[in-house]
Amino acid sequence: MDQPKIIAYMKPVCGWSNGVRAIFAKYNLEYEDRDIINNEDNYREMVQKTRQPYQPCVQIDDIILADVSGDEVEEYLLEEGIVAPNAAETDVPTDQACESHDTAPVNIGFPSR
Repeated sequence: MDQPKIIAYMKPVCGWSNGVRAIFAKYNLEYEDRDIINNEDNYREMVQKTRQPYQPCVQIDDIILADVSGDEVEEYLLEEGIVAPNAAETDVPTDQACESHDTAPVNIGFPSR
């Protein structure tokens, strides 16, 4: 099977994004890494295609996987027969946020009721 065209909309530094990159490396898949932080056009394109603002988002041919982890990308690739099972380890976690991501809600300035 020919490799599908893959476009990944991701942050340059992010646990989730690095997990997706690790899956592509594990299966030696070529992909276009579109930086959504330093390129506003890439971010707008991602939101237009996915109708949501969260990343990573991966386009595989005409299929969009929105707000996914590396584990979810790998599951899709295996289910669709795009890759064969591979027991190789990745060099980073494939389903983990960055250490800087807080779990507590952030107060964005709305008045209390």
